[in-house]
Amino acid sequence: MIHSVIEQWHAHMRGELKNGLDILLDDDCVFYSPIVFTPQVGKEITKMYLMAAGQTLPGEKKSDGPSDNTGKFRYTKEVLDGNTAVLEFETTIEGKYANGVDIITCNDAGKIIEFRVMMRPLQAINAVHRQMGEALDKMK
Repeated sequence: MIHSVIEQWHAHMRGELKNGLDILLDDDCVFYSPIVFTPQVGKEITKMYLMAAGQTLPGEKKSDGPSDNTGKFRYTKEVLDGNTAVLEFETTIEGKYANGVDIITCNDAGKIIEFRVMMRPLQAINAVHRQMGEALDKMK
């Protein structure tokens, strides 16, 4: 099941899956942030955090020609097993290299029930904290 979910996740990240988060997230999804101590419970709050992350860590959108992906969010490795995927990513934030992992768990219905983000180094986390705070404030 996780293979199908991750294919859809990548389509969402490329802007090819309309209403992607509504399709992918379970109503009771739990989001674990590398910044916020308390787990964020529910589809709407998870959507808000993931949309803010999308603004803070923009990746390459689908295009017709070649593009330079340097410094943009991109996945570099994937490990999928059972209902869990670990997707390693890298990007540049405020001129600082950052990498981390998204740990995604789905249920048997193909909905994401847990989305956990871990990231390093601290300088990158601090930059993400500032930028995501601004993005979340604009959404409220």
